[in-house]
Amino acid sequence: MLTHAGMKRSWPEVMGMKAEDAERKIKEEMPSAKVDVIPHQTFVTMDFVSTRVRLFVDSSQKVVKPPKIG
Repeated sequence: MLTHAGMKRSWPEVMGMKAEDAERKIKEEMPSAKVDVIPHQTFVTMDFVSTRVRLFVDSSQKVVKPPKIG
């Protein structure tokens, strides 16, 4: 998904990938991203950070939710 400025905001294509591979893909497209790997049922803050991308993963470290900026 792209914003009006042409910057990518989400990475649904990394669903099912291992966290390290997904992080590498995201950083290729957004080098300034701070990628946080989080177990999928963990509570997180609702604040918005324009450089943060959260990777929600299962017990085998596979991405289970489309990562997005925030």
